[in-house]
Amino acid sequence: MDDQLALPVGTTLDRFIMRKQEEFPYASGELSQLLRDIALATKIVNREINRAGLLGVTGTFGQQNVQGEEQQKLDVIANIRFIRALRNGGEVCTIISEEEEGIIQTGNTKGKYIVAMDPLDGSSNIDVNVAIGTIFSIYRRLSDNGVEGTLEDCLQDGTKQVAAGYIIYGSSTMLVYTTGCGVNGFTYEPSLGEFFLSHPNIKTPKDGKIYSCNEGNVNSFPDGINAYLSYCKEQRYSARYIGSLVADFHRNLLKGGVYLYPPTAKSPNGKLRLVYECNALAMIIEQAGGKATDGSERILDKTPTELHQRCPLVIGSPDMVDKVEEFLTAEMVTAL
Repeated sequence: MDDQLALPVGTTLDRFIMRKQEEFPYASGELSQLLRDIALATKIVNREINRAGLLGVTGTFGQQNVQGEEQQKLDVIANIRFIRALRNGGEVCTIISEEEEGIIQTGNTKGKYIVAMDPLDGSSNIDVNVAIGTIFSIYRRLSDNGVEGTLEDCLQDGTKQVAAGYIIYGSSTMLVYTTGCGVNGFTYEPSLGEFFLSHPNIKTPKDGKIYSCNEGNVNSFPDGINAYLSYCKEQRYSARYIGSLVADFHRNLLKGGVYLYPPTAKSPNGKLRLVYECNALAMIIEQAGGKATDGSERILDKTPTELHQRCPLVIGSPDMVDKVEEFLTAEMVTAL
């Protein structure tokens, strides 16, 4: 009877991080603290999102970010909150953000880590109460300890990530992350102010029947992508596209599917950012048993040359990614 009256609430994120710290022989608690700092910023941003409509912080900010995209008020709020938490935490020497043109020095010159982030992905959806998210990557610095981080620190290829994750703010708020030893998901319990392990050792299905892309751009997609979309329709796959990268990725990660953002006439190099969107999700999907490519090359093998470098993305269940690449390869052969 006592067991029924006081059921266990589960494993908290803090406890899980402490248990997993032994997987990093080179770490002495800094990475664990950094993950806690991200979790703290997540709780604050979650609060701001949940009361955005009542506080009048929905809608545009009236400025464009470095990408030439209209900033939302919550873009600015999330950017400030995450930078502040990472700066105050003391473990990060340098930050790069979708919302900032250059690298951000935290003043923590002895910090061992670099963080790349998209503070609020899909933020335009907040006005219509659709799921949005945060994406982050963590790298060990290459520069000497005691000095400011460098551009070289920030332009490491994806294989150098020591951790990556995302937060989805939806019907519930979840933090999903990997440190290279599998993928685990934590759901936020607001009444307790804690994240609890809800999705241990996530594995994406080997195949799926969901494809996600903006078919409004179909007239400017490569022929191979259009051939694949025709194949999906012949197979009676389900088209699911939310317009928030994190939300589309999260669904496909759990249910099986493929997300496509190919090059277009308007964006010949793709639209998504390699350093703080594609790399993080590529690490997560590979740790969950999936694949991520730009249509021909593994995402994690790409070496960035600039902070805001664009990149095509095909990511999801491995069999579905392979099939997309088959169609793209056939297009190249035909062109020859």
